[in-house]
Amino acid sequence: MSTARRTRFETTRWSLVLAAGGDSPSAAHRALAALCEAYWYPLYAYVRRQGYAAEDARDLTQSFFALLLERHDVQDVRRERGRFRSFLLASLRHFLLNDVVRRRALKRGGRHVSLSLELETAEGRYLCELVDRDTPETIFDRRWAETALNHVLQRMRQEWMDAGKGADFDRLKVCLMGETPEGGYHALAAELRSTEGAARVAVHRLRRLFHRRLREEIAGTVLNDAVVDDEIRHLFKALRR
Repeated sequence: MSTARRTRFETTRWSLVLAAGGDSPSAAHRALAALCEAYWYPLYAYVRRQGYAAEDARDLTQSFFALLLERHDVQDVRRERGRFRSFLLASLRHFLLNDVVRRRALKRGGRHVSLSLELETAEGRYLCELVDRDTPETIFDRRWAETALNHVLQRMRQEWMDAGKGADFDRLKVCLMGETPEGGYHALAAELRSTEGAARVAVHRLRRLFHRRLREEIAGTVLNDAVVDDEIRHLFKALRR
């Protein structure tokens, strides 16, 4: 991992937020803000699934993050085994159930929150998804898993683009989940203008890089590396539901 990527990873880890506790110095606050910015959409989808209208869901999601960043309240996270995913959902449930806190947060109106949540496009994204009869919790887990995977794929594609191989990545990424490319490796080799053996090696290396980047992504959202494998299993289970 390059120095720049390593620095970014270390400064956005959930463990940094927890290490700061309630004091939340500037570095921990930035880490929390970055994590919230990355994983806001699963919460928006959860609020919508609870029956709130789009405008209310936007206000509630924004207000929830404003309150979270203001209070720096991570005291209950260890009950959730140190997972940022579980902490966010538990905190949002409490926020939605607490009418007094919710009204106070909504009355803040234009309070500035230094996050780019793209809430204006959230509803279009939500409506484009298939009609789903699953519970809000199941939907949240699936959206969380999809968000994590998208972050990994975007990061990997940028790395390949920086190396002048963006087109190769787009051809190879269909093989990341263990699937054989359409037409087999012979067809893939023709697309890459390489040999079949070279195509197999390229797929193998890309899969190894994918697993490494996925572990890094998940490691940034849990308290310690001991639960990374368990969280990855949960991620793929959520995608299969």
